[in-house]
Amino acid sequence: MKAELYNQKGEVIDQIDLPESIFKRKWNPVLVHQVLVALQSNQRKPIAHAKGRGEVRGGGRKPWRQKGTGRARHGSIRSPLWIGGGVTFGPTKEKKYEKKINKKAKFNALLSALSKKFEDKEIKIIDKIEIEKPKTKEMANVLKNFLNIQKKNQGLLILSESNKDIIRSTRNLKFADVIIVNNLSLLDVLKYKNLIFVKNAVDKIENRIK
Repeated sequence: MKAELYNQKGEVIDQIDLPESIFKRKWNPVLVHQVLVALQSNQRKPIAHAKGRGEVRGGGRKPWRQKGTGRARHGSIRSPLWIGGGVTFGPTKEKKYEKKINKKAKFNALLSALSKKFEDKEIKIIDKIEIEKPKTKEMANVLKNFLNIQKKNQGLLILSESNKDIIRSTRNLKFADVIIVNNLSLLDVLKYKNLIFVKNAVDKIENRIK
């Protein structure tokens, strides 16, 4: 399948053959949703925590003797029955939200999302990116040829390998971000409106399939 190849000025300079095994997969919303929920659950950190009767400060002494007072018996003022006492069955930070994801399902969901993006014309292939100095302004000038710089999370630049200058120049941009193709996940694909692949990055995804 054919796709237009751009230079960093946003000009079409050639056409490139893209592997159908990556960019022409059938859209599978059920699988994508399942993997998305699992990935988000694995990122979730338990914050809410209510103290039980054993964690609340105080209450070591029995409030009154067991018999002879005419009142109900109590062993601690930190019982859940008392104001200021522990909480029964409250949320705890020990709770785990992790969900297992099959590696094959995870990868197939990623390819399905990439194919959908390509079908919706939200993927562009760029020949290469070269900047003279690692400056935010220079990187913004390159990316504005492909993205709407007025909107947040407009695009994700996908590199074949780490490039300190490009990463440093992009990290302060609100409308774009950069990632290495080996770290690309379904969350990244769905978070950003447009994806910009450097040409060599596509080859690395194809190698992961083989």
